[in-house]
Formats: sequence, structure tokens, C-alpha cells
Amino acid sequence: MIRVHVICEGQTEEMFVNELLQPVFMHKDIWLVPALVGKPGHKGGNFKFERLKSDVENRLLQEKTAYCTTFFDFYGLPPSFPGKNDVDESADVAEKASVMKAKMTEELTRLLGQDAMRRFIPYVQMYEFEALLFSDPEALARGMDMPQIGQQLIAIREGFPSPEHINNSPNTAPSKRLEQLIFGYEKPLMGSIAALEVGLNAMREKCALFDGWLKELEAIPGVGG
Repeated sequence: MIRVHVICEGQTEEMFVNELLQPVFMHKDIWLVPALVGKPGHKGGNFKFERLKSDVENRLLQEKTAYCTTFFDFYGLPPSFPGKNDVDESADVAEKASVMKAKMTEELTRLLGQDAMRRFIPYVQMYEFEALLFSDPEALARGMDMPQIGQQLIAIREGFPSPEHINNSPNTAPSKRLEQLIFGYEKPLMGSIAALEVGLNAMREKCALFDGWLKELEAIPGVGG
């Protein structure tokens, strides 16, 4: 069994790993170990590179066979985070994600060394976790127990090439759109319930970058051996 530490931005991502990813990856001989970035008791958010560096260092240097990956939103990263200011705002989401992953890995490699970083798999969710929920707008509406907003969610989804393209502004990002339609939207609880309704298969089918991340995890050497 390969251990993969998943450093999460918040409780929603942590719950997502436990409830949707873990059952699938256990069957692939991969044990995902999610944890919030930062010190014990930290509740997520305020994602600083210094916290990430410390977490990656502890996991990769203390466990010589374990892997480490990341699961946090592009919009949640501060301007000081490696790569955030290198992103071309007019570029496609795939290029933005590629720049972020490369710069983050480059800086961590400079600080931790290449040997440990061979077991690091970077990932940045474009643009927010809630983008994954738009993989099936009708299921998202059911998950929120609000089938009456299904058509509005479909209209949002159809306005972009993929769920991962929603949106080009933090003010109109997927979570902001949900907050406008759903009074009292609570990300950790409602986002997790909706994710279960949408399902992992739909997310992998509609979100190429997310699917690519999971394929990287599935391709870790020794898995299934």
C-alpha cells in the first residue's frame, strides 16, 4: 500500500478526499492521507507557502517511501505564492495550472532538494473546488435539495468550455455563483453533499485537469504491485 499525503486547503477538500477519493483509491493500493495545511488545529484557508513548505518537508523527509500532493484552489493562493504573479490572466486554465505547478515545485525543490521532491505531485484546482460540482448541474441541484435551480446551473455551465473554466474573476467564481442562488450556502457541508450526488465519474469526465491529477496518482510506481 502506497501512502500519499494530501495537503488540503480546507475542510471541504479534506472531506472530499475522505468521502469520494479514498474509497476508490484504496482499491488501487493507494492510501490517501488528507490533512489541512499548517499546524494541528488549523481550520484551513490563508494558504501561505511557508506552511506548505513545512508540511511537505515533514512528510517527504520523515517518510522515505510516502508521496505528497496538494489540493487547493487557485483563488485561495495569495499573490506572494510562487507562480501566482507569473500567470498570464488571458491564458487558458491548463496553462495557468501548469505555470502554478511548475513554479511551486521549483521553489520547493530549491528548498528541499531533488531527491525528496521525486515523490511530490503538485495540483492546483482551477479555479475553485466548486467547479467540480458543475460537472453535472442537475445532480448539483439535487444535492442542494433545490431542483428548481437546475436550469440556472445548466445555463452557467453551458457558458464555459468546461467546469474548470468557471470563472475569470474571484467575484464570479463557482462558489460566488452558488451563493447567489442558494441562500446560506455552506461550503464544507453543502459542498460535500453535492459532491457525493455529482459523483467522481462525472467530475473526471468533465474536468480534464482534475482527471489528470488523479491519473498521476494512479501511476505512482509500485501501485498494484
